[in-house]
Amino acid sequence: MENTNSLIAMLISEALILVLFLTIFFTQKKGSQLKNAFLTYISLIFIWILGSIIQILFQYSNIDPFLFEKFSGFGVVSAPVAFLLLCMIFSKTKIKLSKKYLLLLVIPIITAILFLTNEKHHLVFEHYSTNIQEVVYGKYFFVHSLYTYGLYLVGLVYLLKYSFKNSGFFSRQSLLLIGGTSIPLILNFLGTAKVISASMYTTPISFSFMAVFYALAIFKFKFISSTPIALQKIVDRISDSYLVLDENYNITDFNETFLHTFNTKTDYVRGRNIFKLTNSTGDIKINKLFEKAFEKIKDSTETFQFEQAIPEIQKVFMVEINNIYTKNNFLGILVLFKDITQHKQDIQTIQNNQDILIEQERLASLGQMIGGIAHNLKTPIFSVTGGLEGLSDLINEFDMSIDNASVTPTDMHEIASDMREWIEKLKGHISYMSDVITTVKGQAVTLSESESMNFSITELFKRVDILMKHEIKNALATLDIQNQVGDAELLTGNINSLVQIINNIISNAIEAYGNDYANKKIELLASLENKNVIISIKDYGPGISEIAQQKLFKEMITTKGKNGTGLGMFMSYSNIKVHFNGNLTYKTEPGKGTTFYITIPAKT
Repeated sequence: MENTNSLIAMLISEALILVLFLTIFFTQKKGSQLKNAFLTYISLIFIWILGSIIQILFQYSNIDPFLFEKFSGFGVVSAPVAFLLLCMIFSKTKIKLSKKYLLLLVIPIITAILFLTNEKHHLVFEHYSTNIQEVVYGKYFFVHSLYTYGLYLVGLVYLLKYSFKNSGFFSRQSLLLIGGTSIPLILNFLGTAKVISASMYTTPISFSFMAVFYALAIFKFKFISSTPIALQKIVDRISDSYLVLDENYNITDFNETFLHTFNTKTDYVRGRNIFKLTNSTGDIKINKLFEKAFEKIKDSTETFQFEQAIPEIQKVFMVEINNIYTKNNFLGILVLFKDITQHKQDIQTIQNNQDILIEQERLASLGQMIGGIAHNLKTPIFSVTGGLEGLSDLINEFDMSIDNASVTPTDMHEIASDMREWIEKLKGHISYMSDVITTVKGQAVTLSESESMNFSITELFKRVDILMKHEIKNALATLDIQNQVGDAELLTGNINSLVQIINNIISNAIEAYGNDYANKKIELLASLENKNVIISIKDYGPGISEIAQQKLFKEMITTKGKNGTGLGMFMSYSNIKVHFNGNLTYKTEPGKGTTFYITIPAKT
């Protein structure tokens, strides 16, 4: 009697533990496939134990104890299949339940039918007793036992193979798997073979311990997590943060990097919807870009990428979002956060330094230009001064002739004609000075790169001619300008920027000639080809060296020593590409010269 009470107490305790686990699982939100498989397995073990409890309680009644064995039999024959599927899901994260898995139920169904009809054929038990030593097994029982042990062993292989690979043989996870599975199997085998003295209740008790071991692994060592312990240690050391979301955008997994980056804790993250993410300082605002990306990736295998600033933590990320599939099974959504905050700051620093270098280059060009402009303005200023003197003399002559009777009307008309001639000359000189001032102002004043206008080749070449006149004259060179385009075709962009590019190429041509050439001819030509304006600047100098050609448009180089910044051609190429949607190319031949070609789409 004392032994019976102990058995009932043990079975009831095991049953209550399983009820606790079942309650916890049922109260959770929609679980994963792995959780559902484990829930099914625990439920079958519970049915097995419940049948055993009822059998003990009614063992002294007139009810045949085998009747309760039939009730327990549903759990007995189904539990091995559930265990195998549980192990397969764990090792593969998720499986697609196809019709082929129904074959696993063939023998359990046959066993259940034979259990229910055992009195007619005795294929399962020839003689049944609650004492294993008195049991006489039928011929089919060994088929059932072989199949049962086979499923448990195959399932154990799945678990151990995956656990050894990711956690190691002697890890706590692996030991739980080995102990939780091998103990009930060994006890059941020894009892069935009558090696040890046991009752029919030993088996359900031992298998309930298996459920307890596995449940301990779930809550203590995250056995049911989609990321094994060893793998988790690896991803925690990855510099990029990541989240794994379910189909409802709830966070199911993450790494330590994410917690550190977002200054948050596990309790604030796990199970929370990504749009309700929080940290120690409050809510983290996840904007509409995420919603749009999540909408796009549904049923898609593409990776969606966008830049996302999160002001709450003062960081900028390159976010990558994609679905996780295995054999067409949806496992979740992977959100990868690549911290580019430092990169953005470095880019801004480089941009600022580049702006400083460009400004220095512009100021250096202005320094050269101002000397030429001063010289260019001297001639028209002297001419205007002389013209005003001549006009002043004519005014005096005209004033004196008014009261002079000897002065005829014809003389008066001649004086007026001379005055008009001087005025026309003054207009020309003043117009020229106005053009010079306008051109210099355009080059001297810092303009926004986005400021653009429509302009003609005539206007462009006019400004180039004005600004380069002194440098050309001072170098004893000639600039041959030919405009074959006219004013019908217009260019769109910052005219001052293009003037500076052309002037820089002309200056380089003058520099290339040096003092070794008597004829320093430079040709500036504009032509139209396939709706593109081609501006060519040609010299007949020594050409560009092989070393300089390799770096010409790729990095900042200079052949002018300390007098050059190296920005000229490098920035000219970038400017034409980005701001004019054009191209800058060249042809050079040693000893025969170089021609640069600026190709820009025309706007008719």
